[in-house]
Amino acid sequence: MSRVVAPVSIRRRLVVQLALVAALLSVAFFFSLRVVAEGATEATQDNILAASATSIADAVYTDAGVVRVEIPYSALSMLGTVSEDRVFYRVIVNGETLTGYDDLPVPEGRRSRNQPLFATYGYRDDTFRAVVVSRALSVANQPRRVQVVVAQTRLGLAAISSRITTTATAIGVAFFLTATALSTLAAQNALSPLSRLAEAVARRGPKDLRPVTAETPTELAPLVGGLNGFIARLSAALTRSEDLIVEAAHRVRTPLATVRTQAEVMHLQMEKPHNRQALRQMIRAVDESSRSAGQLLDHAMVTLRSDQLETEEIDPGDLLRDAISRLSPTADLKDIAITLDLPQEALRVQGDPILLQNAVRNILDNAIKYSPADTEITVRLVPGPPCRLQVCDQGRGFAAEDIARLPDRFSRGTNVDDVIGSGLGLTIVRDVAQAHGGALEIGANPEGGGACVSLVLPSY
Repeated sequence: MSRVVAPVSIRRRLVVQLALVAALLSVAFFFSLRVVAEGATEATQDNILAASATSIADAVYTDAGVVRVEIPYSALSMLGTVSEDRVFYRVIVNGETLTGYDDLPVPEGRRSRNQPLFATYGYRDDTFRAVVVSRALSVANQPRRVQVVVAQTRLGLAAISSRITTTATAIGVAFFLTATALSTLAAQNALSPLSRLAEAVARRGPKDLRPVTAETPTELAPLVGGLNGFIARLSAALTRSEDLIVEAAHRVRTPLATVRTQAEVMHLQMEKPHNRQALRQMIRAVDESSRSAGQLLDHAMVTLRSDQLETEEIDPGDLLRDAISRLSPTADLKDIAITLDLPQEALRVQGDPILLQNAVRNILDNAIKYSPADTEITVRLVPGPPCRLQVCDQGRGFAAEDIARLPDRFSRGTNVDDVIGSGLGLTIVRDVAQAHGGALEIGANPEGGGACVSLVLPSY
């Protein structure tokens, strides 16, 4: 049991892969932008904290041996303008709080000399970013160590981070959408040589088996080489098939005709009834073999040419006249009259003349073969569209239960067992009709007993 393989679109796969790459880059861009922007924002806040603490430290002075400080308005206002954060400060001289909040923690850690030290900690049920700045102060020729601690909540930093996240998300989504659209265009452009190659092959006629010479990218060279190799093998196979059909027709029909002629001569010379009966049976068998071989070869020819129709403009009336001209001698042997009924206006069809002639001859040959002597066959061309090439006889007709299966290969009616036939005539007619976009119609003769067979073809 063969496994069904779902079709795969190279364009879809390429676009999906490029879109995935764009998505990964968008995510990487989002996190990179967020990390860099948050780092820059935090550094800005630290610089403002350090400037505020330094401004307060510079405002510490001595007066008559007493350390005093006047908090500059600008030292705290620069923090207040950044956001609505709460700000706390503490000035410490030799471990004792000079002013500010006694419980404000002092950042701890290693630092370079005279460099601010930063820390983030919890204080009064909130998270603070704090800085401590130290300086030396001389009081009565005694060194004093002054520490200034400034702490600020991180609400402003969180708001800035949120805005950065929103902006980074919008930029990332825009980047992804733009990259996906460009990926689609890139995939379309990358696959356009393959589309042009397919169009170049599709525009060829049914008999055009030349090698493909269209310019293609290096990556498509193996495909073009394989296609040209297949075309060469197909051309050789078709040539061999045509030669085989022609040769088989000659080598099969000619010996059978010779055998039939010799059997008829011997039949005339025989006197004993049983010998004459044996020869008649042999002649009948030769006739059946000859007809079957001929029909098989005709069917093979129809199958071959149906894939490579050589169409041209044809007058369907000429097809009927040609078939009548070829088969009139056979009809005359049975005293069968053939009447041709053509419309006054000219009709035209597009088709393969060899196939259409073969189909019309098969219809008329069947009508003659299954019609009794001294009857009439009516051949009509019914204008359309579509037009009908109709042959009606006064023979045995078709059994109702046989009509559906008669076009099948080797199928014959149940009422014609005594007549030589191969069961391929209507099969050939059906295949020719389908190859031309038409149909085969089988039914009873509306004007009396007999059959009526029509080859239906598109007309213009």
